[in-house]
Amino acid sequence: MAIPPGGAAAAVALGIYDADARDVHLLFVVAGKRTRDLAGLREGETVALAGPLGNGFDLGGVPRDVAIVAGGVGIASVFLAAVALVRVGASVHLYYGARTAAMLVEHERFARAGCEVSLATEDGSAGERGYVTALLERARAPELILACGPTPMLRATAAIAQRMRVPAQLSLEETFACGVGGCWGCVVPIAQSSAQAPHFPPAENGVVHARICREGPVFLAQELRW
Repeated sequence: MAIPPGGAAAAVALGIYDADARDVHLLFVVAGKRTRDLAGLREGETVALAGPLGNGFDLGGVPRDVAIVAGGVGIASVFLAAVALVRVGASVHLYYGARTAAMLVEHERFARAGCEVSLATEDGSAGERGYVTALLERARAPELILACGPTPMLRATAAIAQRMRVPAQLSLEETFACGVGGCWGCVVPIAQSSAQAPHFPPAENGVVHARICREGPVFLAQELRW
């Protein structure tokens, strides 16, 4: 969570896009006052950071064939995972979609890192016309799917993963009020049997609510109960 000059009221939750031994890189869309404040920072100014918060993609087991699905600014959450997978010899295919070509960003870096890249735009201005999930649906089933983007895209990805019988990890997007699990304003229904489920008394329907900012933002698709 970054707090630019102006105090806690300007706090905004961000994911790390890229990092090395000295630097951390953030990628975000300027959509309101908070992101305008961050975009307006100049060299020498400082921000207060709290983190890391939540969890990330589990890349254990070293899958050999991975599909990554990203929508819009969701591309910012999957670059480090893609690079890590390529470095250990995995074949990585990025399926990246947005409304228009102007909203497709940074995909060239994935190609330079060794990923195969397929693009889709809703207006057909770049790549295939339509939703990015259509590209995934026609693809050969991978060993693992990682995804980050708008909720409708994630729901569609989860359904495709289920049909393919492939495990999928979804990084959910949400508006956070506190970002640290205190307000319970960013919950998602999840199977109580999940290792990520909060410890509640047994629910009759086997479903409880997990906090996206605390137990997530990455969840196993098969354990979500949308």
